[in-house]
Amino acid sequence: MHRVPIATYRVQLHRGFTFRDVRRIVPYLSSLGISDLYCSPILRAREGSTHGYDVVDATEISIELGGEAAFLELQNELKKYRMGFLLDIVPNHMAAVPENAWWMSVLENGPHSRFINYFDIEWRPLLTGAKQENKVLLPVLGRPYGEALESGELRLGYSRDGFAVHYFEKRFPIAPHTYAMILGPMLPDLDRETSLYSELEGLVSPPGAQSADSPALNVNSRFLKDNLWRLNRDEPGFRALLDARITAMNGTGEIDSLDALDHLLDSQWYRLSYWRAASEEINYRRFFDVTDLVGVRVESPEVFEARHAKVFELVEKGFVTGVRIDHIDGLFDPAAHLRKLQNRFGRASGMDQGKTFYVVVEKILGSDETLPEGFHCDGTTGYESLVRLNDVFVDSEGERALNAFWKRIAPHIGNYEEVVRDGKRQVIDELFSGEIRGLAMRLLDIAATDRSARDFSYSDILEGLTAVTVELDVYRTYIRNEEIDDDDRRRIERAIARAGDDQSLERRLFEFFSNVLLVRPPRYVEDRSAWLEFTMRWQQFTGRVMAKGVEDTAFYRFNRLISRNEVGGEPGAQIDNAVARFHEHNSNLATFWPHSMNASSTHDTKRSEDVRARISARSEFPDEYQKLYRSASRQIEANPEDLHLILQSLIGVWPLQEAELRELPQRMGTYLEKAAREAKVQSSWLRPNQEYERGLKEVSDSLIVNPPFQKECQRLVLKVAWTGILNSLVQTLEKIN
Repeated sequence: MHRVPIATYRVQLHRGFTFRDVRRIVPYLSSLGISDLYCSPILRAREGSTHGYDVVDATEISIELGGEAAFLELQNELKKYRMGFLLDIVPNHMAAVPENAWWMSVLENGPHSRFINYFDIEWRPLLTGAKQENKVLLPVLGRPYGEALESGELRLGYSRDGFAVHYFEKRFPIAPHTYAMILGPMLPDLDRETSLYSELEGLVSPPGAQSADSPALNVNSRFLKDNLWRLNRDEPGFRALLDARITAMNGTGEIDSLDALDHLLDSQWYRLSYWRAASEEINYRRFFDVTDLVGVRVESPEVFEARHAKVFELVEKGFVTGVRIDHIDGLFDPAAHLRKLQNRFGRASGMDQGKTFYVVVEKILGSDETLPEGFHCDGTTGYESLVRLNDVFVDSEGERALNAFWKRIAPHIGNYEEVVRDGKRQVIDELFSGEIRGLAMRLLDIAATDRSARDFSYSDILEGLTAVTVELDVYRTYIRNEEIDDDDRRRIERAIARAGDDQSLERRLFEFFSNVLLVRPPRYVEDRSAWLEFTMRWQQFTGRVMAKGVEDTAFYRFNRLISRNEVGGEPGAQIDNAVARFHEHNSNLATFWPHSMNASSTHDTKRSEDVRARISARSEFPDEYQKLYRSASRQIEANPEDLHLILQSLIGVWPLQEAELRELPQRMGTYLEKAAREAKVQSSWLRPNQEYERGLKEVSDSLIVNPPFQKECQRLVLKVAWTGILNSLVQTLEKIN
């Protein structure tokens, strides 16, 4: 049957909180009325993972969480209380680390790997050319490659798994066909008449090899590794020679002594590089800008089955009764993915034809956006409900007063739409310049097939495409064929029209963009598929720009009322008729997505629901807040908008028990460091400004320990907290309804 959860409780698993820990609280959760346990990812993640989204083995339940046995114990406990199990799954990416056997196979064997099509890699990158052809760029070095090599940070090593280069705790396999570059120079030191010489010669020069510098690619790597390990174990003479050879390749202190190691690394299927090269040269799709999370080509039938095999098994056994799909917008074709999932879930669970398995998607919707009709799911995880409900708790008149106050203290920041545009453009330039340039090169190739567009320059295409991407006001569109949804058409046309206001670019250029993105190639174009392929790749990219440019940039710059800076929210819009809009939203959900989630606090929200409720209540006391701000500004020198952010945050988390005040400086310090780096104005993750961050923490600390400020803040907090408590209770009641 199609089980629909009534009330869920999410648990975040890690090695400090395992299946057995969850099992112990199941009776308590049942007594609260929880119908379904909502669980973070359970497949094997990298060692020590605190969240589980960095999966390394999609076929195995995590041993750190307790493994199969503990999972079965949890399932038995859930069955006692007739509770369901809603599982968070991560189809979009995996961790690019040595624990991931699929990824290591690709690094070791390149295009010859069995898993070559599992990851979204551009083996012939358009921008770097021969420098990176048939290589995966790995931007893992803390300094430029030459400096890392010459400093001895890159070291060749050997184990039963074969040769590998180590960079601190990271390990990179050596391609078997290049083992001859390591082993070949050892042959002159052996007696030609010995069996050891003959055996090593056979390993160094397999059939088809030409020389140590151009070895054969058809090496049986398992045979090679097993025999080398046997020689290393059983032949002391070989072991001594190998140790000496590795020592020599790792250098003697002279720069020239590193030539062999440099040549070996240059012959691999990957290129180790300085981490700053990632934004411009990386040639695999990442999860946002996280280089050690590599995009998975789950649109491939083979990859789809391999990536979900364990989940299908758990559904078939009745252990998983629903799934939450992480980052649906990162997929190449979300609608097709959902349709395939429902088909497979139906077969695995034995459902009647026409029934569906409970699936919700992590999707951030704009204020005028709904889930596409083609999405075979029950709804979203509830960001849009969170935003509509939070707006109800903001006093519109008080917000107008706070808006006027914000304009006085931060006149240079501008309106919210400008902040968003600046943020999106900045992350394209700093984090995704390689991706946007790669898309522009593809578009240049398409232009060459269109006689009306073939004369556009690369620089104009790049500039125009960047402008259109910046102006798109939703995370992505969902075009998958030449039948374009009206909403998608309207959003793309609006983005192109706004981008076209730039008088420095030709109007014809934007007409070309419109034809490509809406898949309208001229009748004489033979390869129409290239136009659709480009649009679908661009759609896969735009969500990353929106997430990093809005959630992780604009939300930390536009601090008028920070409780409204929540995913799916529009903190720049004035709140009017919030109650009516909330009821309209619920009516639409009841009609079209009655089983959608309405969570008001998730692991992805910027602030907890109680902190948001308290900060929103500040809008009911605008005069008292401005009085507190003026008092604080007299007591300590600080940048006005920084002080505004600090005060709002303090009001949101100020403890009602004096004993808890001791922990507040540390909590605020950690938050302010993150806020400063996400804003990307005075500091950033790429270029941390520790002096500025230290100044923020000093302002916060000085206020927290200042007795006069404590009294003033406590006075306002008591008013705000009481209103916030009532709002929090209302949130709970609304969710129950």
